[in-house]
Amino acid sequence: MNKISIFDEGQIQVINKTVGMAEDIVSNYYKMSVSQWLQAKYDIKTRVDLSNDEVVDGPFAQVIKYVGRRKNSLLSSSHFDYYRICIQDHAILSELERSPQIKLFPFSLYIIIHELVHIVRFSRFQHYFDATSTERIIEEKCVHERTRDILFACKIGGLNDVLSFYESWHGPS
Repeated sequence: MNKISIFDEGQIQVINKTVGMAEDIVSNYYKMSVSQWLQAKYDIKTRVDLSNDEVVDGPFAQVIKYVGRRKNSLLSSSHFDYYRICIQDHAILSELERSPQIKLFPFSLYIIIHELVHIVRFSRFQHYFDATSTERIIEEKCVHERTRDILFACKIGGLNDVLSFYESWHGPS
């Protein structure tokens, strides 16, 4: 991997705004209360907070599953699934450069909602995290369709360009 591009301060502010909106949209869609939402333990990190192992070429983000453990507990019953959404700044910035009609806010909103849908599906046992490659492709298509359904009614400038960008995953509207 060559020099890695990272979000600047203004772009990080956009990502922070996007994360809050994405969490609200997804929790409303799934009719999840705050306590239900927090039970799916996760965090969202951009490049500056990722380890080298969490940076990949290709996708705009990835979900990594870790095993968490409650403080001061050695029992395996205190373990829980912990997910990290690893935002790939360099991939997003490269795509924005190649596709100037796509803007950071609606693009990152789609990406983050997409990854949150994965986490909801994993935590509800609707999809197995360690799936086969064939199952992963089917899951990707399903999550892209769900993301489109979630965003379809949203009135956000530039969102149609993003939905068009992902059209190959969900077919014509």
